[in-house]
Amino acid sequence: MYRRRDDPRGRLVAEITNDLRRYSADAQHVGHAFAGLHGLNPTDLQALIAVMEAELVGDPITPGRLGDVLNLSSGSVTALVDRLERAGHIRRDRDTADRRKILLHYADRGATLAQSFFGPLGRRTDAVMDRFTDEELAVVHRFMGEMVHSMRAHRDEVRAARVTAEPSGDR
Repeated sequence: MYRRRDDPRGRLVAEITNDLRRYSADAQHVGHAFAGLHGLNPTDLQALIAVMEAELVGDPITPGRLGDVLNLSSGSVTALVDRLERAGHIRRDRDTADRRKILLHYADRGATLAQSFFGPLGRRTDAVMDRFTDEELAVVHRFMGEMVHSMRAHRDEVRAARVTAEPSGDR
């Protein structure tokens, strides 16, 4: 990843890797700016992203699944959800099919704040995508999907290694 690349493919791979790193860092800066403007901490921001992603695919997230995504205990998730709900960013709804299940959704206030902040970025993103053919976008989509899968697999391995490396201690 950090090796010098001497052949054309190697240089291209290195440039793509650098582009991904820069994109990730810039996306974090934008997210932190949004969080700072609205009194959110990094975990709050990650929770809002998880709620948004789940809603975008039509599969609203439960508090338990949110805890899994963020690697948080159930008590920490409860405090997080309470805080975000009080601030008007999310709301809890009961699942209509299983009233015991709680689903998390963006609240109107939270969606409005996110849209006003991220709307200009969305328009820039749309303008960039308009410069690519459907076939090119399909390749980019496949590439990004594989990169996300790879990153999440690595994240999960790091989490698992961290858990097994923690001293158990006598309680």
